[in-house]
Amino acid sequence: MNEEKKKATQSLKTARGQIDGIIKMIEEGRYCMDVSNQIAAVSALVRKSQVLILKQHIEHCVTEAVMGDNREEKMDEVMKVLEKVLK
Repeated sequence: MNEEKKKATQSLKTARGQIDGIIKMIEEGRYCMDVSNQIAAVSALVRKSQVLILKQHIEHCVTEAVMGDNREEKMDEVMKVLEKVLK
């Protein structure tokens, strides 16, 4: 597993743990702003993971595609994901 995938996996595992903590906070009736801040932290970890995975994809799959015949297909694929991310 390359470095980007390792970092993305670790970020997602951390986010998973934080989500469990957020659920517990809600069940305990914790202050809404504290819960909201934790949700924002999880969102940031998920976004970080997504950027790392996209970086890895661009460095490997898209780079290979540029050399081959399916360059346009790979670029369209990346653009569709970026459109979702930027919404």
